[in-house]
Amino acid sequence: MSTAATAFDFEQARFNMIEQQIRPWEVLDARVLGLLAQVKREQFVPAAFRALALADMEIPLSSPAVEGECMLPPKVEARALQDLNLQPTDNVLEIGTGSGYMAALMGKLAAHVLSLEINPVLAQQAQANLKAAGITNVEVRVADAAASRFAACVSEAPYDAIIVSGSIAEVPSDLLELLKVGGRLFAIVGQEPMMRATLVRRSSEVAYHTEQPWDIVAPRMRHFPEPSRFQF
Repeated sequence: MSTAATAFDFEQARFNMIEQQIRPWEVLDARVLGLLAQVKREQFVPAAFRALALADMEIPLSSPAVEGECMLPPKVEARALQDLNLQPTDNVLEIGTGSGYMAALMGKLAAHVLSLEINPVLAQQAQANLKAAGITNVEVRVADAAASRFAACVSEAPYDAIIVSGSIAEVPSDLLELLKVGGRLFAIVGQEPMMRATLVRRSSEVAYHTEQPWDIVAPRMRHFPEPSRFQF
């Protein structure tokens, strides 16, 4: 197959992704749709899965596959990005770099992105992916984000936006405290089979407003607290 034919296939698949996956999921923000067309998702996908880069599915990032190490479906990333409503002056924290694709999208919208990845191999791959894509305002840091009350990201706080790129049982108060007043946090919260996309806005030093606008199930983030399931 020629290079031109391959490029054409990806562009057609990208168009189909946006029109058949993204828009039906109520992602209508022109900035987000434009970025999905501009940032080449296939460049952030392991070579073995590149043909599936624009499909409506989770994509493994490790071989053999490791639970939780995956790219979320494009529609989930797109809607999370729309919900965060990033601005050009925003300082952003991402927990769970993965391939670096979400960080690349956010880097196009915000002033600076700090992205934490617990797996050093994935962090190195993400750094290479971001460099190849020409993204210069994203810092990838190897760290266990949930350890020691989020010590790995305290020095750059407060943040205008925080995104947790996977599911958690509940949003830790220590993480919410890293938000600026007016800042917002996105995470997927709950237990299988019922999880909710959760957007928390910090309305004052002591008050937060929470919305849960849509349902989705996503792999668990490592080392975030889990509530006890023991019941009398």
